[in-house]
Amino acid sequence: MPIVLIAAFFYLLAGWLVVRRMLVDEGAKAGFWLLTAVSAVALHGLFHVLAWRQGAGVDLHFFAALSLVGLGMAALTTLYAASGRMGALGVVVFPIAAAALVGYAVSAGPATRDLDWRLELHAWLALLAYATLAVAAVLAIMLWLQERALRRHEFRGWVRALPPLTELETLLFRTIAVGFVLLTATLLTGVLFVQDFFAQHLMHKTVLSVLSWLVFGALLFGRWRYGWRGGKAVRWTLTAMALLVLAFFGSKFVLELVLGRA
Repeated sequence: MPIVLIAAFFYLLAGWLVVRRMLVDEGAKAGFWLLTAVSAVALHGLFHVLAWRQGAGVDLHFFAALSLVGLGMAALTTLYAASGRMGALGVVVFPIAAAALVGYAVSAGPATRDLDWRLELHAWLALLAYATLAVAAVLAIMLWLQERALRRHEFRGWVRALPPLTELETLLFRTIAVGFVLLTATLLTGVLFVQDFFAQHLMHKTVLSVLSWLVFGALLFGRWRYGWRGGKAVRWTLTAMALLVLAFFGSKFVLELVLGRA
C-alpha cells in the first residue's frame, strides 16, 4: 500500500507541476515533472508485478484492468511529453491513472486465475489498444477545446502551452492509427483463441468492439481519402471510444460487479 500512495502522490504532483508550468511559469524546464511522472509510472507497474507474484498469476479483472489501462495511458503520455510539447495531456491522464491505481489497491476482487498464453496475449493486446485509444480520445477533446478557444480568440496560458493545431491533429491521427492496429490484432487473436463466445458471454462485447473498429477504420479512411479533420475527427473518435468503453469495461462491470461472474 505505501507504493500505491507514493505513486498516486507522484501522479498528482506531476499533474500539478504541468498545470503550474502551463499557467505560471511557461519557460520552466520539463525535467522535474517528467522525472516525477516516470517515477509514478514505474511504481505503478511495480505494484502490479508484486500483486501478480503474490497472487501467482496475472490479474486482469475489472479494477486490475482499469488500473493497467491507466498505467498504459500514463506511460504513453510521459513518452509524448518527453518528445514534444504534450505535457498538457498529463493534467487529465495522471489523475485518472492515480484514481485507477488506488481503486485497484482497495478493491478485493475475485481470486486470480491463470490464463492460457494465447488468451493472455489477447488480453494484453486489448489493454494496449484501449490505453492507446483512450489517449487518442483525450487528444480529441484537447483538439476540440483548442479549436473552440481559437475561434473565440481566447489565447489563455493553457492554449499557448499546447502544440500548434496541425501538430496536435497529426498526433491524434498517429495515435489512432497505432491504436487501430492494436485493436485489429486484439480482434484477430480473439477470433483465433477464444473458442465459445456464447458460453463466456462475449458476443455483445465482440459486437461493440467490431463497431468501434469500423468507426475508427472509417475515420482513418476519411482522413486519408477526404482529409477529415477538426470537429468531424473529434466526433468520430469519441463515438468509437464510447463503443470501446462499453465493449470492455461496460461488459466487465456488469459481469463481474453486478452479476458476480469472474
